[in-house]
Amino acid sequence: MDLNLIMLMAGGGGADQKGGGYQSLIFLGLIIVVFYFFMIRPQMKKTKEAKKFREALKKGDKIVTIGGIHGRIVEDNNPATFVIETEGGGRLRIERIAVASNVNDVAIESK
Repeated sequence: MDLNLIMLMAGGGGADQKGGGYQSLIFLGLIIVVFYFFMIRPQMKKTKEAKKFREALKKGDKIVTIGGIHGRIVEDNNPATFVIETEGGGRLRIERIAVASNVNDVAIESK
């Protein structure tokens, strides 16, 4: 019942329009394809790259967290967390997903 109602609304009444229902469905399909290629696919690619970046972090890397804390990774035993050492000598256990950037990579890119 709902599908018939949708088809009638998309076709605009039907009898006086030739192929109007199919044109609306094709247009809707094109909109969905455009949304996929311009919004969904780039976001999935960005998420995949961020995951790859975080998995590549290792002991000795200088990092910046999403909260703005700068530190150096001193322990990397747990796959979900690691320990960083800050400038004052303090140690913090943080989640891998909390890392915003690698300071070593930023220094190389800015040159």
